[in-house]
Amino acid sequence: MAERTPLPVVALISGSGSNLQALIDAQLRGAPIRIAAVISNRADAFGLERARRHDIPTEVLSHRDYGDREGFDAALGDLIDRFAPGLVVLAGFMRILTEGFVDRYQGRMMNIHPSLLPKYRGLHTHQRALDAGETEHGASVHFVTAELDGGPVILQARVPVLPGDDAAALAARVLEREHRIYPTAVRWFAEGRLRLGEDGRPHLDGTPLRAPCLLDDLDARESEAAI
Repeated sequence: MAERTPLPVVALISGSGSNLQALIDAQLRGAPIRIAAVISNRADAFGLERARRHDIPTEVLSHRDYGDREGFDAALGDLIDRFAPGLVVLAGFMRILTEGFVDRYQGRMMNIHPSLLPKYRGLHTHQRALDAGETEHGASVHFVTAELDGGPVILQARVPVLPGDDAAALAARVLEREHRIYPTAVRWFAEGRLRLGEDGRPHLDGTPLRAPCLLDDLDARESEAAI
């Protein structure tokens, strides 16, 4: 059987890029992806250094150089398209995207969000979960739509909220799970197993997902297969 050609992926970041690092690590472990470029709207984003350490091309496009979101997003799209990606991943990209930009990459753009969507869209998710008295929190990978953090959810990971947790402790626990579920969803897409269907749902192995996949369930299946 011929080896699958790695899927070119462009990652958009604004900060430290820990989820980018998880994707780089997955590529190094043999996931059928090739991170073709890392683009940031901030020149000081540490994720750019992560990419350079692995000889991944980097670009900086500052939103401050544009008078409106539409102008920036149009320039960003042109820059992304220079690398001909099969998938665009948002890895801590702190920009609200215009509808035109989202339409440009419909069905081939993913995001990871630190909550169990649809709960706690937007910012400060960990503190909001604590303030609400949640006993469970987590992270979600979803296809991107024009609705902020409202796209179809593919895969989620749950973590307990422990007595004495503050936002930082909870965030660290969630982040560890983020680093597992994002590479998994990206690998599924690269393997041709995952797509966004015309019905607006994620389809995995040809079947529409009526609810997001859960990391706990995947771990259980893998454990059973190993017995």
